[in-house]
Amino acid sequence: MINRTAVVASKTGLHARPAAMFAQAAAKSPAPVTISADGKPPVAAGSLLQVMTLGVKQGDEVILYTEEGNEDTLDQLVKLLETDLDA
Repeated sequence: MINRTAVVASKTGLHARPAAMFAQAAAKSPAPVTISADGKPPVAAGSLLQVMTLGVKQGDEVILYTEEGNEDTLDQLVKLLETDLDA
């Protein structure tokens, strides 16, 4: 299992449009990806509803997890999270 940390840049955090964009990208991953925030248990990153239950706000740090060999996917998801998707 590997992980990456990201700081969420979107003004609305992971809510509505940014969460949908992130979940859609995560769902395309060849291996399952999970996301956790603020000490909460990881949830499926490809599930919009589960991502939104984390209550992530702008500036919050999240951790993404996946299997070895899926590093490129995590790097792309981190880049997405660290971009203001509200713009």
